[in-house]
Amino acid sequence: MRLLVTGGAGYIGSVVAAQLLGAGHEVVVLDDLSTGHRAGVPEGAEFTVGDIRKDAAKVLADGVDAVLHFAARSLVGESVAYPDQYWSANLGGSVALLEAMREAGVRRIVFSSTAAVYGDPASVPIRETAPTLPANPYGATKVAVDTVLTEYARMHGMAAVSLRYFNVAGAYRDPGGQWLGERHSPETHLIPNVLAVAQRGDGPLRIFGDDYPTPDGTCVRDYIHVADLAQAHLLALEACAPGEHKIYNLGSGTGFSNREILAACQDVTGLDIPAQIAGRRPGDPAILVASSDRIRADLGWQPARDLHTIVADAWAFAQAAHQD
Repeated sequence: MRLLVTGGAGYIGSVVAAQLLGAGHEVVVLDDLSTGHRAGVPEGAEFTVGDIRKDAAKVLADGVDAVLHFAARSLVGESVAYPDQYWSANLGGSVALLEAMREAGVRRIVFSSTAAVYGDPASVPIRETAPTLPANPYGATKVAVDTVLTEYARMHGMAAVSLRYFNVAGAYRDPGGQWLGERHSPETHLIPNVLAVAQRGDGPLRIFGDDYPTPDGTCVRDYIHVADLAQAHLLALEACAPGEHKIYNLGSGTGFSNREILAACQDVTGLDIPAQIAGRRPGDPAILVASSDRIRADLGWQPARDLHTIVADAWAFAQAAHQD
């Protein structure tokens, strides 16, 4: 198949693009490089620098069988400060893409969503039937896109799958030896921030809150390896059904606290990484853990890599990137 990957120069999009190429597909990456990196586009993919609202129609006109849609703004704090930009990019951009797909006769789409749609859940593990109560504009835009996908499936016979990620981490080494990992600026994710402190030899790392109702007082999150996550996208592509919009959570079903993540990073690096406790961040739920029972039952997907592998691969990428 010939596949369009929007946002394919970003962290998750680049790993999915690499796995699609490895599976024998033709891949076209469309990315404006506002947050993505040209170095992240895997070898063998066609690459167009452009915006989904302006340039998707041109790429689709060249012949595409399906779309995997990652292009979005994704910083929670930034979404609170500049909600209009998030509604414009995430919702407006997605609607423009869907319209371009409809006009080009492309009917299959896999959408990159997030656990942020659930907000602070009433119970865990979180199932897809849980209420969507996003606590920030970023999560709200993803809920809105899901609503639009449901309507496009109903009105235009589109085949859509939304994948709601929990905490994605780790890195992927493609068959050519290229490491693909997190290059965010600013970096807001815990594991790369812990490893950055280890790499620089400075610190201390700030851990936000130690008075949560959890075993060690720090937040608990569900971590999934980016390569396992990418594999779910290949399965979702085959699961797209005309007139249906399917929604799946992606997580390991296991939670790790911030202190446990710090300990895992110290174990992998062999370094003593200094840390200090800071105040809670507003809106941080105590525990976010996924139920991935639905995608396991429907598609046979389950994560294969444990926390040690996640951290070890992230550390290998950080060291490789430092040498570049």
